[in-house]
Amino acid sequence: MRKLWLLLSSLMLAVVLVVAGGCAPVDVQRGSSPSISAWAEAAEFGGHLGIIFSQQNVGLQVAGEGKVTAVPDIALLRLGVEAEADTVTEAQRRAAEAMDKVIKVLKGNDVSEKDIQTQRFSIYPVRRWFDREDREEIVGYRVTNIVVAKIREVDKAGTVVDAVAEVGGDLTRIETISFAVDEPAPYYEEAREKAVEDAMMKAKQMADVAGVKLGKAIYISEGTAHVPPVIARDVYGLEAEVQAAVPTSISPGELEFQVTVLMVYEIY
Repeated sequence: MRKLWLLLSSLMLAVVLVVAGGCAPVDVQRGSSPSISAWAEAAEFGGHLGIIFSQQNVGLQVAGEGKVTAVPDIALLRLGVEAEADTVTEAQRRAAEAMDKVIKVLKGNDVSEKDIQTQRFSIYPVRRWFDREDREEIVGYRVTNIVVAKIREVDKAGTVVDAVAEVGGDLTRIETISFAVDEPAPYYEEAREKAVEDAMMKAKQMADVAGVKLGKAIYISEGTAHVPPVIARDVYGLEAEVQAAVPTSISPGELEFQVTVLMVYEIY
């Protein structure tokens, strides 16, 4: 009985070894273990899954940059009013009246209603600290209403600033002015084309210097397009001066559209 059990055990072990040997993805030499790339290249693993592993960079990698400048055709004014009073109701009333005048001036200077967007509206208590009593007390309330107005005639930006300051008086707040292009797509396309040409030129130069033959491009990727903002802060500071002796001068300058690309070429 013992001999029969040993014989059956030997046969079962032989079957297991045969099956395991048939399922092995690669031939493994005695005393060594298969590498990751060897397993990946095996038909039973990488071949069916389409996976390619490589421990080295393949080909020639270059980055290209393209820049295009344009004159802004819109100005974005961030402005509004801020009022303080003993009560919320009074502060809100004063702010509403001043803001109504500001909106009328904007529309009177050909700023359409769709180009006026509220950015911030807040009501905060105004606190005062009394040292002698070692306590804080609410002495009033502050209402702030800020909008962004899109000025489609950039040359009128200074005129709009002056008009808003005049009707808003001491309640006027003009925070920033920035410039943009209403339809930036054509400028991005031109910058992208220049970026690809720049990458191609670099690839050719590098291949010539290295003494290798440049093959086809096998990978192209675009980086984040970037337009540095042109912003002027505090056109009127914290408070506008109604009696402005000289009209406000606004200079839009130029915008720069920048695109970067990454390309990889085969080399031989």
